[in-house]
Amino acid sequence: MQGQPVVFNNISALMQRVGLPGPLHPLITLVNYDENKPCLADAGSQYLLHFYKIAFKLNFNGKAKYGPGSYDFRDGGLAFVGPNQLVELSDDLEEHEGYALYFHPDIFYKHPLASRIHRYGFFAYSVSEALFLSEKEKGVIKAVFESIATELGTHTDHFSLDVLVSQIELLLHHCNRFYNRQFLTRNVVHHDLIDQMNAFLNERFEKKEALVKGLPTTQEIAEQLKVSQRYLSDMLKSLTGQTTQQHIHLKMVEKAKEMMGSDSLTTADVAYALGFEHPQSFNKLFKQKTGMSPAAFRKSLNPN
Repeated sequence: MQGQPVVFNNISALMQRVGLPGPLHPLITLVNYDENKPCLADAGSQYLLHFYKIAFKLNFNGKAKYGPGSYDFRDGGLAFVGPNQLVELSDDLEEHEGYALYFHPDIFYKHPLASRIHRYGFFAYSVSEALFLSEKEKGVIKAVFESIATELGTHTDHFSLDVLVSQIELLLHHCNRFYNRQFLTRNVVHHDLIDQMNAFLNERFEKKEALVKGLPTTQEIAEQLKVSQRYLSDMLKSLTGQTTQQHIHLKMVEKAKEMMGSDSLTTADVAYALGFEHPQSFNKLFKQKTGMSPAAFRKSLNPN
């Protein structure tokens, strides 16, 4: 049984623990594994970081561990860890290639990015949902990392923090763009996920399992598809313009319309069958999504 994770509240403590040079700035550091290799005395241990980590592999053909899983980097890519997530120190020196950027949330103090960083959903993705990069994209990311390295090696002045935060934000913008490309270029894989989700929702509604289990949740669907909630929602948003929650509601409304075509079912019967505890909640959501109440919809089916 694995012991408790080692908790790191700041970057300096982590660098000291793994035998890497201390950060040039207390809130951010960039590790170039071509120049420095970590001490592997803690190999196999889990670390709980209270700051962000972005791992960048350029030409790494192996698997790197992050938390309980591993990621096949193929020919390089990016993996993301947000605060309060686990990472595992591997005993394979070949895994420590490329770069690792660490930055503490305090670096955004009084900066607009503090309230915007939650929009970058890839920090909540699971390890298997890391970002694959083309050769051109790797060049773009490497240039940003090198710019950060240059700034960290420059004498600190009143502009240093603003420049570093701007560089981090530029990096995140690029990652958003490249993830959107990945959603589109891996179309077959993602449409298969959508098909699986629709099949799950159809089965839930067709078999009236929602009557017992309630309306399907985004967490339930993500677990069924073996992806993270945020990745699923971002993927759907990119391909369909809808979040997972909106997609659930769309399928629910489609089924509700079908069921209300039956004279043997009351609106309350439909609401309960679809997983609502209270018909009023169903009525409100149905009207929000269709622009008409269930009663008005029924009437439109039989105008005479």
